Amino acid sequence: MNTQAQPAARTVASTQSEMTEIILPNDTNTLGNLLGGRLMHFIDLTGAMAAYRHARTHVVTAAMDHIDFIQPVRLGDLVTLKSSVNRAFTRSMEVGVKVWAENTRTGAVAHVASAYLVFVAVDEHGRMQTVPQLKPETPDEVRRYDDALRRREHRERENARRKEAKLVARAQTDGAAS
Repeated sequence: MNTQAQPAARTVASTQSEMTEIILPNDTNTLGNLLGGRLMHFIDLTGAMAAYRHARTHVVTAAMDHIDFIQPVRLGDLVTLKSSVNRAFTRSMEVGVKVWAENTRTGAVAHVASAYLVFVAVDEHGRMQTVPQLKPETPDEVRRYDDALRRREHRERENARRKEAKLVARAQTDGAAS
């Protein structure tokens, strides 16, 4: 169990994290574009940094709820990822990550990807831990806070739908086998 006293709430600003990487040949496909899986790895790392800052304990990725690949990132570009916690629930947190690519020759910067991830706080034995609440302070933070609840409700409905579909499929398979 996390023995340090948790504050009642933390601010979004206290969770903000940033990471910059240069895109090298091992990061690219045969067209010279950043591999989507490599970008997802960078997104997961940057998202985890924000979640760690909020929870102040170990975190594990529970879901990558949504990702938009807006445009390709080229070999030699600098990729900057920025993350912050959008909302904290009892044991989980939704983190938003935005990604920009900078052409190192021209200096042009473009928004290239965005993602939402869910992290769960755990102790050193993998037991789930409670997390502090999040206190949104700006209108944009309040909007992201509210949107995170809608995404969570959608995830829960989708999980229930998938569970029901599995039960129906199993019942049909069992019925056909008899």
